[in-house]
Amino acid sequence: MKQDLTTHPAYESLYSVVDSMVQWIKRYRNAREAWNEFANCGPDELANITRDLRLQPAELAALIRQGPNAADLLQKLLPAVGIDAKALEQKDPATMHDLRRLCTTCVDKRRCQLDLANGRIVDSFRDYCPNAFTVDALLEAKQ
Repeated sequence: MKQDLTTHPAYESLYSVVDSMVQWIKRYRNAREAWNEFANCGPDELANITRDLRLQPAELAALIRQGPNAADLLQKLLPAVGIDAKALEQKDPATMHDLRRLCTTCVDKRRCQLDLANGRIVDSFRDYCPNAFTVDALLEAKQ
């Protein structure tokens, strides 16, 4: 009798590993695509981009290497702690820009993902999040 693979005890862990690999490949391809687009820009174009974004050239390069979805966790963190990201974007786009920039370069994304998934983010983000000071200031201003 043939067993359905989805009911096999090892299916969940194997699926998780394969899914992680697929997600990594997608992120890698997106980052490569973004990097290739910027590699084709001339020096004047890059200077305009860095000026418009208020970044140093090294910061722009770091952001590009992280890929276009590097600040996605911020969109989960803010509502989890009680901040309306859309309202903040409209009211104070410069602060939202800075929050995204710091989130993009954060080295603790894995921990943030786990804390978000486990519902611990409210209690733990201050331990490692580079945006903790600003998030706390936004929360204080809200009260």
